[in-house]
Amino acid sequence: MKETFTITIYTENTIGLLVRITAMFVRRRIDIESLNVAASEVEGIHRFTIVINETEEVTRKLMLQINKQVNVFKTFFNTNEEIVWQKQLLCKVAGSDTNEAIENALNIYGARRISTGDEYTVYGVAGSAETTDAVEKLLEPLGITEIVKSARIAVIKSNHAIHQKLKLIEPLNNYLSKVEDKVS
Repeated sequence: MKETFTITIYTENTIGLLVRITAMFVRRRIDIESLNVAASEVEGIHRFTIVINETEEVTRKLMLQINKQVNVFKTFFNTNEEIVWQKQLLCKVAGSDTNEAIENALNIYGARRISTGDEYTVYGVAGSAETTDAVEKLLEPLGITEIVKSARIAVIKSNHAIHQKLKLIEPLNNYLSKVEDKVS
């Protein structure tokens, strides 16, 4: 049975790696629901956060393939119950007039006004997909002129620090030693 998995991949920041990783999903006809790539908690290491809807068996096999890639240090996959996650929403509406009723409703979701110009107001919120969808729906009557939603960002609920696990991986230790030597 298919379910939502959040995949975390720790890598070097190298040109072409994103293409190689996403090609693995394409070859297996796995749709990527969300993709975020950013620096991680370990200096010099980047973190991919990818959300898919697939069976656990297919996801496991994919993780084994990704782990074999040069420049990939470690992959993890988790269910929604095993992580804490959020998305962000920025929504620009026409006009700079404030609608007190809508702003009070937005406060329920933790949304706030981020910027106001002569012809626009930008609101933002971080939260679940349900939260961002609810805020978007609340702002529709004001005339949405631009909207952007971020990819999922997530941390594992487990108490273990991921960077401590990463430091135990031999190829990563070699890489970090080289980075430290260059810095010294």
